[in-house]
Amino acid sequence: MRYREMGSTGIQVSEIGFGTAATSGLMTKGRYEDQRECIVRAIELGINYFDTSPDYGEEASGEDALGRILQELGVRPLITTKIEVRSKDLGDIAGWVQQSLEESLRRLRVDYVDVLQIHNGPTVQRPVLEGRNYRVLGLEDYLAPNGALEGLERVQRQGKARYLGFVCRGDDIGPVTQLLDTGLFSMINVPYTLVNPTAGQAKPYGMDVAPNFGNVLTIARERAVGAALYSPLAAGLLTDRFVENGDYHPLSRTYPGNSNVGSIGRARALRFLSTKESSLAQSAYRFVLMHPGVTTAISGVSEIGQLDEVVAASGAPGLTEEEMARVEMVWRAGQGAAEGE
Repeated sequence: MRYREMGSTGIQVSEIGFGTAATSGLMTKGRYEDQRECIVRAIELGINYFDTSPDYGEEASGEDALGRILQELGVRPLITTKIEVRSKDLGDIAGWVQQSLEESLRRLRVDYVDVLQIHNGPTVQRPVLEGRNYRVLGLEDYLAPNGALEGLERVQRQGKARYLGFVCRGDDIGPVTQLLDTGLFSMINVPYTLVNPTAGQAKPYGMDVAPNFGNVLTIARERAVGAALYSPLAAGLLTDRFVENGDYHPLSRTYPGNSNVGSIGRARALRFLSTKESSLAQSAYRFVLMHPGVTTAISGVSEIGQLDEVVAASGAPGLTEEEMARVEMVWRAGQGAAEGE
């Protein structure tokens, strides 16, 4: 395992992180014995960055399982969790940040988290939040008195969160840059994949892709802010299992974006990256780790074998010039794509 510094914090983070989201399903609905075995293996492999959220699984089962197993093992890696701001929280967002974190700390069985992130991506226009929806949050709700930033700063002063972060949802580079320019943040969460590479470069010529992440990895790096990639396999599309058989692991959860014809077509067009030396998943990780703005690529796995597979990408060579030339031809083919977490 190789390690990269998170922005300018001095914190060394494993190039491959461990995720607990429902996309892969192991940490939200898998057997406890399998969850424990996989976390033990992750630690053996050198993974030191564990990503979770109260929204991962019913009744925050992802957080609870992670906390219980880490306590049993007597280990304390870097832990990041998140705050989901919903309609009911808009009257006192800062207070909700504090309350939600306290609940997360109890489930995780720790006194603090290393990174606390707002799970709503910033937008210029204040969105209408209904029910459990939290995907985005108006920039004014980040910056206003009693807003998200105030809540984050409070828990940081209290020593309950060492560093702060937020998620990027695409088509939002203006408000994202404004938040980065506050100097308060040390980490962003963003998807960067072979299906949609716009977080790490300008949109390729001829590529019809949505959303556009506006080369945010480069912008964040210029401000000494780290980046944790979520869904580096495009929610399971960039796997041999999908491109060969068109299906997913039984524990995994698919997203509406995965049915997008462009996403599926582009993933299948990239099957040439599956070779005797490198599976498609390994190639996808090798690609994202080529970018100097990437701190860690979060691996959500459904079974232990998948973990060994992707960790092999750490320290492996990036894609060759020939492979990248063929990848760029796929990008220029003009098919649309969509990302899901």
